[in-house]
Amino acid sequence: ENISDFSLNITDCTQVVVPEEVFFTVAAAGILENLLVLIAVVRNKNLHLPMYFFICSLAISDMLGSLYKTLENIFIILCKMGYLTRRGDFEKKLDDAMDSMFILSLLGSIFSLLAIAADRYITIFYALRYHNIMTLRRALVILAVIWTFCAGSSIAIALFSYEAATVIPFTILFPLMMFFILCLYVHMFLLARSHAKKIASLPTSTVHQRTNMKGAITLTIFLGVFLCCWAPFVLHILLARFCPHNPYCACYMSIFHVNGTLIMCNAIIDPMIFAFRSPELRSTFKKMFCCAR
Repeated sequence: ENISDFSLNITDCTQVVVPEEVFFTVAAAGILENLLVLIAVVRNKNLHLPMYFFICSLAISDMLGSLYKTLENIFIILCKMGYLTRRGDFEKKLDDAMDSMFILSLLGSIFSLLAIAADRYITIFYALRYHNIMTLRRALVILAVIWTFCAGSSIAIALFSYEAATVIPFTILFPLMMFFILCLYVHMFLLARSHAKKIASLPTSTVHQRTNMKGAITLTIFLGVFLCCWAPFVLHILLARFCPHNPYCACYMSIFHVNGTLIMCNAIIDPMIFAFRSPELRSTFKKMFCCAR
C-alpha cells in the first residue's frame, strides 16, 4: 500500500480500481465451479484416475487463489470500517497467513500443471506401460510430495518476503517451470506428429492417438490461460521489489487490482475447459444437475 501511495506521486497514471462487488462475484464463481469439479470426480468412480486427481489438485489451487482474494478484500473492508488496524500484531499475522495462501495457490498451480503435463506425456508415448508407470498410489504420493513442498515453501516465503534472497528465487521459479512445461509440450507435439505419420494406416491406433492429442491440446490451453492470468501479477511482484520508485514501474503497478482480478478469472476459466473438453466430466455434470432438478 505504501508503494502504491508513493507511486501516485511520481506518475500521472491513474490507479485503476475494481469494484469490491466484482471481486466477490468473480471469487465466488471460481470457488463454486472448482468445487463442482471436485464433487464430480469424487462421485464418478470412472474418474478415479491419476489424470483427474491431478486436475483436482489444480482445482484446489484455483480455489485457494479465489479464497485468498476474498479474504483479502474482507480484510480491507474491515480496515476501512475501523474494526482492524493496518499495523497491529494480529493484522500482521493475518496478512502473513493470506500471503502464504496466495503463494500456496501459485506454487500448487505450477506443480499441478507440471504433473498433468508429465502424465499426458506418459499417456501418449508410453501408452502400453502407462498403468504400470502411473499407478493410482504413485499419483497420490506425487500429490502428497507436491503439496508438502508447496506448503513449506509458501510459509517460508511469506515469513521472509521482504528479503531479496526470497523474492528472487520465487519469481525465477515461475518462468523456469513455465519454460520446462513448454519444452515438454513442444517435444510432445513433435514426437506425436512423427508417430502419427507412422501409424496412419492403423485405424484403432489413429483414434487412440487423436484422443491423446486432444488431451495434450487441452493442457496447452490450460498453460496459456495460466500464463495470461498469473504472469502480470508475478511481474507486479518483481517491479514492486526492485523498482518501486521508477515512474514506468509505478504506472504498471497502478493496475494492481486488474492483475488480481485476472488471477480469479483463471479459477473460472479452468473448470470451463474441463467441462467443454472432457466427455466424461460433461456426462457427470449433466447427471449431477439432472439429479438436483
